[in-house]
Amino acid sequence: MKDWRYWLAEQRGTLLALGIFIVMFVIYTSNHPAGFTANVVQTAANKGVLLAFVAMAQTLVVITSGIDLSVGMIFLLTNCLASWLVVGTPMQTTLGVIAVLVAGLLCGAINGAIVIYGRLQPIVATIATGAVYYGIGLLLRPFPGGSVNEDLADAMTGRLFDLVPASLVVLLAVVLLIWVPFSRSVLGRAAYAAGSSETAAYMSGVPIRRGKFAAYTLAGLLAAIGGLFLTFFTYTGEAAYASGNAYTLFSIAAVVLGGVSLFGGKGSAIGAIFGALAFRTIGDLLFVFDFDPLWQPLFQGVILLVAVSLGAFALFRVRNRLEWFL
Repeated sequence: MKDWRYWLAEQRGTLLALGIFIVMFVIYTSNHPAGFTANVVQTAANKGVLLAFVAMAQTLVVITSGIDLSVGMIFLLTNCLASWLVVGTPMQTTLGVIAVLVAGLLCGAINGAIVIYGRLQPIVATIATGAVYYGIGLLLRPFPGGSVNEDLADAMTGRLFDLVPASLVVLLAVVLLIWVPFSRSVLGRAAYAAGSSETAAYMSGVPIRRGKFAAYTLAGLLAAIGGLFLTFFTYTGEAAYASGNAYTLFSIAAVVLGGVSLFGGKGSAIGAIFGALAFRTIGDLLFVFDFDPLWQPLFQGVILLVAVSLGAFALFRVRNRLEWFL
């Protein structure tokens, strides 16, 4: 019984985000002119996975008690890079995909090295690196353009067996291949420990530097996967500064909606995924109910404020600070 209660307490944020998403998606499909169809689900999934990948990237950094304000710019940079490289023959396309993913890994590793070994605050460091990444993206694509391998793009954004969105299958594969092994590894536990209490983790002999470095590096990889999918959806690359900032801010909202603590050491990327899907559904609901587009940023801003406030409200219930990490 105690194990069951512990599991519920551990997964409370994820389950809450899942419940919110299900309720909102049911309302959305119930009021959509086409109803609950494969096309409607596919469109919603394709939009949702973009934020989901960026939210997963943000989660890895947040659990170490940091904030990565460059994930949106890595997302843009890899989108611009993919519009140059993911073209041509199957071999050229494969090499292009690998190059884009390596670029994301490199960006994340640079962030981690600056924060860990340069001993700079994550917010300050990632603001600076984000500006650099955006500048490189702008050099690659001063104007929207480029292309992508259409066969690959159609496969990644289509449906399997004419029913299941391929993008959701890829998202599940990324969770199983990246998040699950990391969260259960020594480095993953070190990242959580660093977020809970870095001093205590250091004194216990936990490899916190390697854990944090792995978290930042994988965050860059996940943001790059998101950038790839943006290229698959749009068939082009664009260094849109407003879009990069929006994805960064929305990823923070999705993380908190998914039950990840902004104070570090608590939460799951799976919860952040459901938080991202729920946050994306908000925009769909505004569209279905025919809200004026000028009001949409206001509502999204309110949701962002409420989401970030949830973590602070939860602290009011904590009598002993150590209880936050139990």
